[in-house]
Amino acid sequence: MKATLGSILRVFYQPWIRGAENIPGSGPAILASNHLAVIDSFFLPLMISREVVFLGKQDYFTGRGLKGRFVAAFMRGVGTIPVDRSGGKASEAALHTGLRRLRQGGLFGIYPEGTRSPDGRLYRGKTGVARLALESGAPVVPVAMIGTNIAQPIGKRIPKLHRIGVVVGAPLDFSRYRGLENDRFVLRAITDEIMYELLRLSGQEYVDIYAATMKTRLAAAKKEPGKKQDAVAAAAAAAPVGAPGGRPVPEVTVPVPAEADAGPEAAPDAPGATATADGSTPAGTDARLSTGPDVPAGAP
Repeated sequence: MKATLGSILRVFYQPWIRGAENIPGSGPAILASNHLAVIDSFFLPLMISREVVFLGKQDYFTGRGLKGRFVAAFMRGVGTIPVDRSGGKASEAALHTGLRRLRQGGLFGIYPEGTRSPDGRLYRGKTGVARLALESGAPVVPVAMIGTNIAQPIGKRIPKLHRIGVVVGAPLDFSRYRGLENDRFVLRAITDEIMYELLRLSGQEYVDIYAATMKTRLAAAKKEPGKKQDAVAAAAAAAPVGAPGGRPVPEVTVPVPAEADAGPEAAPDAPGATATADGSTPAGTDARLSTGPDVPAGAP
């Protein structure tokens, strides 16, 4: 399934990856990724040579019709495990699944935001990723998905053609906090460090509330009488922006494939257009985002 559909996706979406050498060739590691679209769980496993297991919400496996069967089949094909996201014991069970995978020496993927971004911005991370890192002792590899929200905007069933990027950062070692997995301040500090790296790699604007909270606010705004669009825009604008843990906001850009770095092709209307944290659109990519050479799709 992965090989067959992967070949098709590579032809149509021309995915690119930068920093693939940061993924360990063996041993356990946690791949912590931003979450922009359902297809994040398609492209990340396709772009790395090692098998990675992600947790996916149960709804992905119970859809009806041709699309539902396709999504369920592909999710299973790339190693996604269905999980109940209702919280409490269900959340604990999800973490135990990840812990077992890591103790077996494998790669485990997780979306710290807990759900897809409702508007393309990066949201506050949940601390489960930090607990998993401390209990397993595995390094955390930050991974930024680029362009999946453009290829598959929320509410659109059929993805449109748009180049997809994957930027992999250097592994983060939290062994200095070992034994403190029950300290909520430590868990928050670790999570904020991971989210800061995702902010730096992805070039997204960071919002210091949970994505689920924003989704609730946006849903309520849509029910307001009057101009629905104005209410939704006001709800989005009211969210606190900045950087995780009160850090200074870095000057970042949305990464583009190497061939677009040097020329006018990186204009705002072109695929992979850049945008700084203050909304401007420079022509190239911030040098700090160059975590390694681009690797052709499908390369190890």
